[in-house]
Amino acid sequence: MEQQTTNLPLLGDEFPEMTVDTTHGPMTLPKDMKGKWFILFSHPADFTPVCTTEFVGFQNRIAQFEEMGVELIGMSVDQVFSHIKWVEWIKEKLDIDITFPVIAANDSVANKLGMLHPGKGSNTVRAVFVVDPDSKLRLILYYPQEIGRNMDEIVRATKALITSDQNGVAMPANWPDNELLKDRVIIPPPKSQKDAAERLNQYEGYDWWFCHRTLY
Repeated sequence: MEQQTTNLPLLGDEFPEMTVDTTHGPMTLPKDMKGKWFILFSHPADFTPVCTTEFVGFQNRIAQFEEMGVELIGMSVDQVFSHIKWVEWIKEKLDIDITFPVIAANDSVANKLGMLHPGKGSNTVRAVFVVDPDSKLRLILYYPQEIGRNMDEIVRATKALITSDQNGVAMPANWPDNELLKDRVIIPPPKSQKDAAERLNQYEGYDWWFCHRTLY
């Protein structure tokens, strides 16, 4: 029996090219999102409880994503008509308008993004891809079908990535609520002995290799 292979994308890779059908019409990625941050997230199936809670969770935070200039795109291997009906159901039963597009992926598209894990069945796993304006994959998360995602963490991690890029700094654990540094950020390591010797004169820190500053 031929073994099914799964292509797992890597951080720093360019988002794979694909032309897809969505609830908002055809879309070509990453071309249509060039110059923007976007998050593509997959769900196992329409009309399932955990996925429904996730869609509501993403939609309830869409203002936070929009404030950062981030677009949301959903995806599963269900067909477009199923997505449309499910979005209508969410509006009718839960009074939530899903305003982001939802892709109808085929197996080829799902495999390009490593969303089909043979050991977890034929549905797409819960994948999250954060893509930067240069179409590079910057953050990848995979969750099993039985565990819903933490939407606040996706917001936090995306904001941390954007802030890191804009300021040339690293972000501590749980930023902006780190146990040691609160909302401060970490200075990149020095590039020479001279830089190391001067580091604590320039910044606050525990040592020359662990210095930090406020963002503003």
